[in-house]
Amino acid sequence: MRYTVEDGGRLNNYAVEPKMYQAEPPSTSQKRNYLILGTVGVVLVGLLVVVAASVS
Repeated sequence: MRYTVEDGGRLNNYAVEPKMYQAEPPSTSQKRNYLILGTVGVVLVGLLVVVAASVS
């Protein structure tokens, strides 16, 4: 465990840093899933706007 001793004898603990890794670009199936989910989200928001406009 990493720690330092400050003035007055207090210990200052440091958290263990996680390992770094490089992100990988999305695959074609992940890109397709993102497109489908985005489209479904836009349609749902559009339907909510239509329902809110028709109710008011």
